[in-house]
Amino acid sequence: MKDGNTAKELGKVKKFFNEFKTFAIRGNMLDMAVGMIIGGAFTALLTSIVTNLATPLMGVLIGYDLKDLQVVLPRLYGNVEDPNVLAIGLFLNNLISFIVLAFVVFLFVKAVNKFKKKQEEQVPEAPEPTKEEALLAEIRDILKDMKN
Repeated sequence: MKDGNTAKELGKVKKFFNEFKTFAIRGNMLDMAVGMIIGGAFTALLTSIVTNLATPLMGVLIGYDLKDLQVVLPRLYGNVEDPNVLAIGLFLNNLISFIVLAFVVFLFVKAVNKFKKKQEEQVPEAPEPTKEEALLAEIRDILKDMKN
């Protein structure tokens, strides 16, 4: 009796993992995984561009390196040698990264929507019925009316 329940449970587990395998291998899931990997690489590249190029150039223009911009807050208690710091420069770096990333995503979505719109416009309309088809449809409708 116990072996029957174990076999039944094992069958449920196998079925569960088969469903998961089908789900995970489905094209959309693979596309999403590739997108996440490329997105992570793009984020690292974008962070590097902002940190190593944009921020130093802005520092040259305003005469101050933004990444060093911070406000030291007084310590009310605890270790006075370890100050609380508002890292405004790092926040600005992240803000610039977010704005650039949001802009790139906006452009990407806009391009995809434009591509989809072109594809929708290219979809051919259903052809007009021929004279014979129209006549047959008319006869069919007349026969329906006669039955009612």
